[in-house]
Amino acid sequence: MAHPSSDIAFTASVKALQTARGSRSAYAKMEGRGGFRTSIDEDLAAFLAEVDTAYLATASAEGRPYAQHRGGPKGFIRVVDAHTLGFVDFTGNRQYISTGNLAENDRAFLFLMDYAHRRRIKVWGRARVIDADEALVGLLTPEGYRARPEQIVLFTVEAWDSNCPQHIPQKLDAVDVAGAVTHLQDRIAALEAENAQLRRRMENNGAPS
Repeated sequence: MAHPSSDIAFTASVKALQTARGSRSAYAKMEGRGGFRTSIDEDLAAFLAEVDTAYLATASAEGRPYAQHRGGPKGFIRVVDAHTLGFVDFTGNRQYISTGNLAENDRAFLFLMDYAHRRRIKVWGRARVIDADEALVGLLTPEGYRARPEQIVLFTVEAWDSNCPQHIPQKLDAVDVAGAVTHLQDRIAALEAENAQLRRRMENNGAPS
């Protein structure tokens, strides 16, 4: 019998803890349906189109973990095919910890956050770094984004799952807030102008002939 895809996270130790703390039966039902999703469907693609913040986790050959922020315009992580994601790795602080880890251990993890809608998605898989050739850079670089591409990260999805919104604080992007404030300011200005016009009409109608 094939193992459920969720075994990528639910090891024997994890399942033992779930049993001890009372959550194993619920997850067993999910495992009976196959576990986590394993291909990039419309739900994940739509989520990625709105994502501007991600955390890439890797580990060295010795198992030492490392997590690195990756960001860009919304949709900077692109769907390459049904099982592959890709994004441009732009020039940064040049420590190359993630790159070095992937050179000796290709297991990787993406943690995707949408604070505005209190959503998060976890993606397990394997990643590799390749040179930033012109064709892939053109395919994966967000239009108009001004940064120097250094390399490409291709992420093969093995399993992914979404989390409930519990304990996720709602945060709004400064750009979105500024846009909403500008809209309200414009609306207030229009209403004030309308009120002033009505006031003048009332004053004129009430003036002696």
